[in-house]
Amino acid sequence: MFMTTGDLQRSHMIKGVVSVTKHLMFESDGVDQFDRFDDLIEQVKPLLLQKAEDQGGDGLIYVNFNTEVAQMSVAPRFLIVTGYGTVVKLVDESV
Repeated sequence: MFMTTGDLQRSHMIKGVVSVTKHLMFESDGVDQFDRFDDLIEQVKPLLLQKAEDQGGDGLIYVNFNTEVAQMSVAPRFLIVTGYGTVVKLVDESV
């Protein structure tokens, strides 16, 4: 299983698109906690790979991660990471 942010330079079939979202409550006692996005991205990666495998894919291409800070009216803020990519199945070129 592989993951890449770019294209794949070999024959493949597109199986679909998968996405995963994780969030974390922004602690009120800390001002700058944006480095915690890295942890969320690392949590999203294996879940994306698992979804690709569940769809019968060999990997993911064009993987992207969107980061966001969501603020509720009274509640605390949340760090949100959404990862998504295109599931591909490699095609045997020797046939």
